[in-house]
Amino acid sequence: MQLTTTNQRGFAPATITEAIQFSEMLAKSAMVPKQYQGKPEDIMVAVQWGYEIGLAPLQALQNISVINGKPSVYGDAAMALVQASPVCEGVEEYVEGEGTPNPVAVCVASRKGRKPVVARFSVEDAKRAGLWGKQGPWQAYPKRMLQMRARGFALRDAFPDVLKGLITAEEAQDYPAEDKPRQARDITPKNPLDALAPAAPALPVSDLVVMEQAMADTVDPEPVEVVETVAVEQQITDAVTAAPPEPVEVIGFALRVPGKEAPFSVHQTIDAWADAYEDLAEKTCKAAKVPARDRMTKLRELKEANEEMLKRVDAPKKVRHIAAYQQRLRSLGASQ
Repeated sequence: MQLTTTNQRGFAPATITEAIQFSEMLAKSAMVPKQYQGKPEDIMVAVQWGYEIGLAPLQALQNISVINGKPSVYGDAAMALVQASPVCEGVEEYVEGEGTPNPVAVCVASRKGRKPVVARFSVEDAKRAGLWGKQGPWQAYPKRMLQMRARGFALRDAFPDVLKGLITAEEAQDYPAEDKPRQARDITPKNPLDALAPAAPALPVSDLVVMEQAMADTVDPEPVEVVETVAVEQQITDAVTAAPPEPVEVIGFALRVPGKEAPFSVHQTIDAWADAYEDLAEKTCKAAKVPARDRMTKLRELKEANEEMLKRVDAPKKVRHIAAYQQRLRSLGASQ
C-alpha cells in the first residue's frame, strides 16, 4: 500500500484499495476510539466524512462520532472547522444571567457579508426538552452542555456549507435511539385488476429466505379452475381481451433484483433505498442454504441490477457500499 504524505496532514490513502487496507489496519489498533475498533467499514466512512469537511483521517476518527446510526462532529471540532473557514468573521460565546435560576448560554456566529446569527439555550429550554438533570453529561457538566447546544445551533445556521449538514455530537447523543426502523410506505400505483382477486401476502423482509426466493427463477403456477358468478367471469374476460395497460412508472427509489422486472421494494428517499440495499446484500451473503460461489454470483448480479441507483447515493454511502461489497466477497472466499 502506497500512501500520499504531506507536511501538515500526514499520510492518507489515495485509492479505494489503499483506503480499504488503511481502514483494516486502523481497525486493529487500540489507539482509535472504541466505536471504530474492529469496524473497518465505519472507519472508511468516517475518514470520507472527514475528507469532505476538511479533517485529516486521524482527526476524523477522533472528532466524528456515529450516534444512533448518524455521523456527528464534536462541538470543539465544529468550532475549529468554522474558525478555519475564510468566510468566518468570528464566534463569540457567553452566558446571560449567570447565578440566576435560568442562565442562558449565548453563541454569536458572524459570517462575512451577513448579519450575525445569535442562538440562545437556557435552563428552561433544557427542562422543556427533558435534558436538565438527565444522567450523564447534563448532570455532570450542565453549563458546558448549555454552551454546546447554543454553539451547535448557531454554527449550523451560520455555516451549513462548512459543516456539510453534520450536527454536534453533544446534541445527537440527546436524541432517543429509534428502537424500530421506519417501515417504507408502498407508493406503487394500484392496478384496478387487483380487485378481482385477493392480493398475496407480502413476504417479511426479515425472513432469511426472502433473497433466495426473490432471486430464484420463477415458475408459472398450475392453472386453477375458477368457479365464479357470471358477472365476475365477464369482468375477467373483458380484462384479458382488452389492450394491455401502459407500463406504470415507479414513483420513488426502486430496489431491484436480477431477473425480475418489478421492483423488489420502493423507497421514498435515496438513504432509505441505500439501507435496504445493504440489508438485502447482507442477507444474500449469509444465506446458508446457497453455496458460497453462488452467493458471490448473486451479490455481483444484485450490484449490477442496481448500478444506476448506486451512482445516485452520496459519497459516504457509496464508499460504504464498495467496502461492504468487497468485505462480503472476501468472507465468501474470493481471492484478494
